[in-house]
Amino acid sequence: MNDIQTEEFGLFRDMVQRFLKDEVEPNYNQWERDHLTPRDFWRTMGAAGILLVDTSEEYGGAGVSLDVSMMIQEEMCAAGYHSLATGYNIHANIVAPYITNIGTDAQKAQWLPGMVSGDAVAALGMTEPSAGSDLAALRTRAIRDGDEYVLNGSKVFITNGIHADLVVVAAKTDPKAGSKGVSLFLVDTKLPGFSTGQKIEKIGQHSSDTAELFFSDMRIPANALLGQEGKGFVHMMDELPRERLGCAVQALGHTKGALALTTEYVTERKAFGQNISQFQNTRFKLADIKVELELCQALIEKYNAKLTRGEMTVEDGAVIKYAATEMQLRAVNECLQLFGGYGYTDEYPISRFYRDARVQTIYAGSSEIMKEIIARGLVGR
Repeated sequence: MNDIQTEEFGLFRDMVQRFLKDEVEPNYNQWERDHLTPRDFWRTMGAAGILLVDTSEEYGGAGVSLDVSMMIQEEMCAAGYHSLATGYNIHANIVAPYITNIGTDAQKAQWLPGMVSGDAVAALGMTEPSAGSDLAALRTRAIRDGDEYVLNGSKVFITNGIHADLVVVAAKTDPKAGSKGVSLFLVDTKLPGFSTGQKIEKIGQHSSDTAELFFSDMRIPANALLGQEGKGFVHMMDELPRERLGCAVQALGHTKGALALTTEYVTERKAFGQNISQFQNTRFKLADIKVELELCQALIEKYNAKLTRGEMTVEDGAVIKYAATEMQLRAVNECLQLFGGYGYTDEYPISRFYRDARVQTIYAGSSEIMKEIIARGLVGR
């Protein structure tokens, strides 16, 4: 960054930290108990100017660098608000770039201003009950009928599904063409034929709303097609690097937050007449986490720069997601261990850090899939 960018970045970070302290901290525990973030909070984020910050000013965004968008997620996770960061990531860091990069001018004008203000909440409809990481196995169908497509099918584990006004849906437009028959659509949830199931309860990230979505003879206009028909799989592959980098940034922030909590705790808690921080085992575990964090930070900076230059590949995305999220699980597990029995109680936030981290190696492509992608780059299929 140059001096101006560095100053701008610092101002945004300060603003985000104040926002989290003033608007999230007093309410977050209640949202977790409710297992839902209120719909109006999206408008609160919009009014604060933290949604779609790297979107063009033409559509209401701040037009700042990608670094700022990633920093917001990192700060949310460092403060212990992983549920909020996950919903934010889907809305601002995944759906928005789909529209920005392959949407028409009319589609951008229709959806981006509302996403900036929080009046339109966005979700990504890819995963199905029988198709997770294997997106070529999708069963949702979109059949052309004149000036419309008729959409039938379902999606599961959809973040922001309860509040969604817009869902980017992957569907088969040519069922016989395999991955070449997949297309993407901007689905307005106000149209007839759309419904949501009950909110899915999870072991962690409780206030991140997750739902099953249903499309029953839902007629959507032909101009809701996002990108080219039959190119949906290609479009998804193009956007995966940013999605997975976002997961890695969340892992980084979350681990930093867990380490800060743990460092504070072990310097106060005593055992056998001394602070836990004075035991070599404790000190070495903290040192290990610090080293892994620094390595992960460097790797994220490398791939963030590649993404900014348009050079980040699907394999790069697999490397950084696998490395960062597995690091997160190891580190948070060690942090909880250092809290002892108190770490297993809801009274101490480290227990939430532990629960919330677990899904990171599953969604956006499991660790097993990440390793397969990496291996293919080395030895082929």
